[in-house]
Amino acid sequence: MEPFYHALKVASTACIGCTHCMSLCPTQAIRIKGGLATINKNACVDCGKCLKSCPQHAIYVEQDDFNQIFNFKHRIILLPTVLFGQFSEEITEQQIFAELHQMGFTEVIEVAQASGILAKAIQRYMEKNSYERPFISSFCPAIVRLIQVRFPSLIDHIVPLKQAMDLAAIFARKKYLDKGISPDEVGIFYVTPCAAKIAAVKSPVGDDQSNIDGVINLNFIYNKIQLGLTQHRDQPVGRVTERTYLSPESIAWDLSEGEASKFEGRCLAIDEIHNVIDILEKIENDELTDIDFLELRACDHSCAGGALVVNNRFLTIERLRKRMQASKHEQQQPDFDDIQEYESYLFKQGKLREKIPPRSIEQLDENMLVAMEKMEKLNRIMSVLPQIDCGACGAPACHTLARDVVQGKAKLNQCVFMQKILCNEALMTPEESLELSEKTWGLKRFGE
Repeated sequence: MEPFYHALKVASTACIGCTHCMSLCPTQAIRIKGGLATINKNACVDCGKCLKSCPQHAIYVEQDDFNQIFNFKHRIILLPTVLFGQFSEEITEQQIFAELHQMGFTEVIEVAQASGILAKAIQRYMEKNSYERPFISSFCPAIVRLIQVRFPSLIDHIVPLKQAMDLAAIFARKKYLDKGISPDEVGIFYVTPCAAKIAAVKSPVGDDQSNIDGVINLNFIYNKIQLGLTQHRDQPVGRVTERTYLSPESIAWDLSEGEASKFEGRCLAIDEIHNVIDILEKIENDELTDIDFLELRACDHSCAGGALVVNNRFLTIERLRKRMQASKHEQQQPDFDDIQEYESYLFKQGKLREKIPPRSIEQLDENMLVAMEKMEKLNRIMSVLPQIDCGACGAPACHTLARDVVQGKAKLNQCVFMQKILCNEALMTPEESLELSEKTWGLKRFGE
């Protein structure tokens, strides 16, 4: 199976091998080699914990070249609601839309417009498949991948529907197709608050191809909008024709409880990936058996705490709640291209085409007998390791090192405690011990 696509990258010129990222990675996907952090592509779920924790800013998120939008005659940008929460209250949605048009986009669509249809589709699926409780939302790509690699037994509980951003893209493309416009002339670009949604576009799970042509990091587009607002502050706001009305429920979709609040029964909304792991472990171990629906988000306070957002997540939530209050007093204006007209079409297109595959990082071998032999070896290795999880070997924990050794990815003598024992027994020289440490931490650590 091919590795996941990953947007998270390590800048070797900035990384100092400090282990902050390695210690916090929820899937233990990071190792230190040669004094630099390295990411195991089969284990990383693009949650962005490493990005947020790095004091050197050595981890970054790749994005597509912005100028590729001009390869298309019709340029559509899809916005998450959290983008609007980055701006102060005096900046209106109309101003933001106008600036995006100034940049070259021909249409602006808020992804949350598709949330109502998606909520109906989820409800229908749950009613038809009640035996698969608890249902797990597919909203967060990082969580879907987390379940693939750490909780594969729970894959069948994931609701096999596309995300709201996919439905919004399908809607936009169909709308232009119905106007007789060639699909080659339509470019659809999503503004992402996190790395996981980039991965979901580049390498969608349960589908062969995304309807989105490119991704733009939220912090990048925010800065471009702010620059435009400054440059055009003395000019009147250009006329914006797109419908900007969203219901309070749609505005809340990207926030914690945005989904869970829409369904009946015992529905839990869990955010921050380590909290999610705790709940999934309880579900897997049958400690929680009466849950109907799980809304699981990798980021603290959901997308408001995304790795690519600019401003404080609490201020973002406050601003969006004010927008929700304001929307209660607005009147929805009928729109010829209203997404509701495409509801039946989106119901059909919103299903995942393929079953989500397991990609367990816990599996030692596909052959059961070989896996059992490796497990015995792993247990023997653990019996001689200090089990203090110091990270000095370049792995986040003793158990991780033992697993790497069994898989042929590391050697037992990488453990500094084992090196000391071997030196005492004259089975290793101090020079050999130093050489091993240099392979892990790099020459600079030792003054060379």
